[in-house]
Amino acid sequence: MFHISMRRLLMTTALVLPLPVLAQDAALVLGNERYEQLDRVNRADDVLRAVDRLEALGFDVFSRANGRVDALKDLAAAFQVQSDDADRLVVALSGHFVTDGTRTWLLSAESTEPDLFTVDDSGLSLDSVLQILALRPGKAVLLLGAADPDDLDMDDSGLRAGIGTMEIPQGVTLIRTSPSVAASVLSGILTEPEAEIGRNLASNSALLLDGYVPVDWQLMPNVVIVEPTVAPTGPTESDLNAEAALWDRTTDADTVEAYRIYVARYPAGRFVNDAEAQIAAILAEPNRSARLAEEALSLSRSARREIQSNLTLLNYNTRGVDGIFGSGSRGAILNWQQSNGFPQSSYLTRDQINLLDAQAARNRAELEAEQARASAQAEARDRSYWTETGGVGDEAGYRAYLARFPEGLFANIASARLSEIEDRRRSATESQDRNAWSGAQDRDTVAGYQEYLAVYPSGVFAAEARARIDDLTAPSTTDAEIAQSRAEEDALRLSGVRAQLLELRLRDIGHDPGRLDGVIDDDTRNAIAAYQDSQGITATGYVDRATAVGLMTGALSITIPRP
Repeated sequence: MFHISMRRLLMTTALVLPLPVLAQDAALVLGNERYEQLDRVNRADDVLRAVDRLEALGFDVFSRANGRVDALKDLAAAFQVQSDDADRLVVALSGHFVTDGTRTWLLSAESTEPDLFTVDDSGLSLDSVLQILALRPGKAVLLLGAADPDDLDMDDSGLRAGIGTMEIPQGVTLIRTSPSVAASVLSGILTEPEAEIGRNLASNSALLLDGYVPVDWQLMPNVVIVEPTVAPTGPTESDLNAEAALWDRTTDADTVEAYRIYVARYPAGRFVNDAEAQIAAILAEPNRSARLAEEALSLSRSARREIQSNLTLLNYNTRGVDGIFGSGSRGAILNWQQSNGFPQSSYLTRDQINLLDAQAARNRAELEAEQARASAQAEARDRSYWTETGGVGDEAGYRAYLARFPEGLFANIASARLSEIEDRRRSATESQDRNAWSGAQDRDTVAGYQEYLAVYPSGVFAAEARARIDDLTAPSTTDAEIAQSRAEEDALRLSGVRAQLLELRLRDIGHDPGRLDGVIDDDTRNAIAAYQDSQGITATGYVDRATAVGLMTGALSITIPRP
């Protein structure tokens, strides 16, 4: 699949003279614009526009646009054979280049991003091309139109995008530039007859020149190119129909192989762009055909939910049953396909859906049968236990049954009967409580109330019993005792400074007498009574002889009258 044309050179002068026999020159022109799996290189195939110009100058041209690696190497091999007899050698390469620093390769149309160990299988070596060009020093040119290096990600490959530092043989001219400029140079100054191209190339800032580039260098012979008049040609109706028929068969097959056959048969065909796009899409999505086949089934949301339910029933977790095939559902389908010996695409066919439904139905029936057996066994155990416990009709039996079968067949019956038993017990307890309290009230003694609390510590009348005990055990003061204490205090003549000293004494020992003003008021009486109670003295609130002895002796100068 390459193009080789013999010389179509017409030379004219002012006079019609016999033409000398010229040696056949050779050119290799490769432009890779469309890549199946890499970014497109804009205008990289424009270098092929110079093919007719080179042929008119006497070159055998070996050219191809968007060539795969085998085609590129076949063309390079044919170019090498022709170079043995050639006088001039021109090589123009345009597209993605990669390098290891010293070696450089032009990547072919089907290339991925290669590494050090696969790059020879993915591209054409420029070192090999330079060896061929070295055979014609002074008349050999290598023109490179390189894509933007940023268009390739070569991390961890041992390579980088672009053109490396090449060892240029003596007499070989190397021109590096962009794809569009490379096409202009090849169709312009480089193939202009008798032009001093060295001077022109050096003045072009868009070019990087290396190797042999003398200022007065001329590459092409002193000839006049006459474009031959060619009758308009084009595909016939039969050709167009044949191409359309092949394209129909290609799209029906919708495989990489089918699209490649079409491109090989019609490299400049009407559907080449579509074919290349489909090749790239299929290679980028390995399970594309499986996806398209599932999409053709037009599964409804409910059908997808049923598939998810079936997968879940078979223990393939879809992470939800929502009728949406996300990553969880695709993973479950993939695992099911692996377990059942299907290609692991994560997309279902109609036959697979039917098999999945049958498996789920069988599993569901087995589960239902197992549940029925387990339910029957559980019911038998329930009834048997009721006969041994609740069937006896006592509280212990009912409680034992409920502890074993809280949701059992007879749980409601057992709970109701326990409630009746507790209601009867509660009624009996309350009646006994009231009778015991009535007896305690009749006796109205501390012992009687204590006996009630011993039997009913949380009884209905427990609080009343404790309050009555407090009343019965509280100390009492008689009027005679109060009168006696008042008389004894009067004898002490507590007034003025003495009363104030009494208040200070009460305050110092922790009993608040109110204001320290020498007036014995209610606050002072309460403080005296509190002191008396703390000392086991009858709490009258008056300073009797016993209180005076304990409270004031040593603190006040008081003469206590003899009795």
